[in-house]
Amino acid sequence: MEFLTVNHSSFLIVMSCVVALVAGFTGLSLTRDLSEKPMFQKKASIALAAVALGGGIWAMHFVAMLGLKLPILFYYDAAITLVSALSAILLVGAALILLHFADRTPFIISLAGGIVGTGVLVMHYIGMAGLELCRTVYATSGVVYSSFVAIGLCILAFWIAYGKRTNRNIVLGTICFAVAVCSVHFLAIAETNFVQEPNVAEFGPSMSNETLALGVIFFSFVIFGACLWVSVTYLVAPGSEEERQEAQPTPELKADLQIPCEADGSKVFVRARDVMFVRADGHYTQIYTKHERLFCVWPITVASERLLPMGFLQTHRSYMVNPARVSRFERTKDKGRCLFDGGDLPPAPVSRSKLKVVQDVLASQGGAIGA
Repeated sequence: MEFLTVNHSSFLIVMSCVVALVAGFTGLSLTRDLSEKPMFQKKASIALAAVALGGGIWAMHFVAMLGLKLPILFYYDAAITLVSALSAILLVGAALILLHFADRTPFIISLAGGIVGTGVLVMHYIGMAGLELCRTVYATSGVVYSSFVAIGLCILAFWIAYGKRTNRNIVLGTICFAVAVCSVHFLAIAETNFVQEPNVAEFGPSMSNETLALGVIFFSFVIFGACLWVSVTYLVAPGSEEERQEAQPTPELKADLQIPCEADGSKVFVRARDVMFVRADGHYTQIYTKHERLFCVWPITVASERLLPMGFLQTHRSYMVNPARVSRFERTKDKGRCLFDGGDLPPAPVSRSKLKVVQDVLASQGGAIGA
């Protein structure tokens, strides 16, 4: 068996790594703050993130494959190439659904990272199976090394990106994701040999490098455009300048804080002591009193700055409660919720990370704000 001589384009190798970085940043950024969004928007964001991450894995692979130089003419099976892209997108989507619709325990984060790593491997080897007029011969060491690297680095990437959802962690998670995707491809290719195959297995229509290049260029353009779109959230603070100015309480209200709200098209002020709990609503908040739910222009960050010093408790990244208004606290395994007397108020959830603090404060505090 005579192996073919293989060379690579250095420029396309660099570009494939850039595509992996951009795809990772776009996908991980699209999944920020999903708990504050309506269900439809949450599902749409997860679907877009799956396309960005899974499609980025596919685009990285085939940008690098466009730089593959063999001494023979070869083609790709269009159907198998499409299956490789869809497999990566579906597996990444399954991982994101676990992360955002199940309890985000250490096991779930590790499982999600493992699924994404598996998606990288599945995409690579299905994509390689689409080669026509040449055949791949794999070395066991290449398959084993690439598998360990893919799964290990993807688990690390998701532990970093989902351990604490900060901009810094998302950037670090992006780098780990890109390194995982690129390492799998180049470790596997380094241990792969190619032999000429005169017969073509007709599973789907044949596709030349030129046709593949058009598809890869288009998809890469979409990923880069999506990256620019999500980057705006890192450059622009939530809310307009007018809203931020309005969010600042006037000096005379500081002693007895009143929260600016809107009801029936007019502005009203609600005393902090009358508030049962506060819930984030996008870049704004919803203020719950005993009998009303009112819209407030304050972002949850501004509401936290104003209300936490007055004794409010942060029970969840999207919720704050007035402990003097909590009538009962319920705990279920690693979650909890605060319940309130009067009206038809929904319970305020308590996240796993806030559980002990909230429980201790409610057990010892008689109401820092007062009724």
